[in-house]
Amino acid sequence: MTSQLHTVAETPQFLRDTADAGVSEEERKAIVDSVAADPRQGVEIRGSGGVRKIRVAGRGKGKSGGYRVLLAYVGLRAPVYLLALLSKGDRENFSAAEIAGFKAVTAAIGRYWRERT
Repeated sequence: MTSQLHTVAETPQFLRDTADAGVSEEERKAIVDSVAADPRQGVEIRGSGGVRKIRVAGRGKGKSGGYRVLLAYVGLRAPVYLLALLSKGDRENFSAAEIAGFKAVTAAIGRYWRERT
């Protein structure tokens, strides 16, 4: 029995971040595939309105030195949204202001999908 994959939407910010970090097409596809298989993975960021953070290994870096990906899961009928990517080599975490912005985006996504269903 195979489990159903969840639809994944890559936001423009996520795509910019992957390009800026030098993430290969193969690495980006692996992130999408991983999230599609388990959209609730990672840990919820406190005060983010449900934004989750996952660790992803980078080329030769492993998970601890790889990338941080933020995602928004708002329900079974909505895609899971890849919001942003941070290369751990550039900086450790997203700022409080960035998290607040992701919270607002996630709230808007949730409202949109609640109105559709």
